[in-house]
Amino acid sequence: LVEDDDDLRRVTRRILQNRGYTILEARHGGDALLLCERYTGEIDMLLTDVVMPQMNGRELSHRIRSLRPDMGVIYMSGYPDGAAVEQGLIDVEARFLPKPFTPHELLDCLRLVLDEK
Repeated sequence: LVEDDDDLRRVTRRILQNRGYTILEARHGGDALLLCERYTGEIDMLLTDVVMPQMNGRELSHRIRSLRPDMGVIYMSGYPDGAAVEQGLIDVEARFLPKPFTPHELLDCLRLVLDEK
């Protein structure tokens, strides 16, 4: 879980932990890369904000997927997905979760991506 907004990161972590998911969390892409490099266990999913300090979510996902190519990716943003694609912030085929989202929307999106793996 990579999100620069502390409150949203905390709430999202709680939602996912309450459903039994193990969460690794980072405030921005640099922290996420370090965490991914050091963590020896499996990482099934990257849930990342699109616009963050240091690097955007698309760059982060490309860099992490070079280390973990089987990992699923969900981008989340307050920007509409069409605008994010047009600006090159997310890949066209990427799963997109618009903010704000409900716990149900988050969990459904996560399940979809995990089931596609």
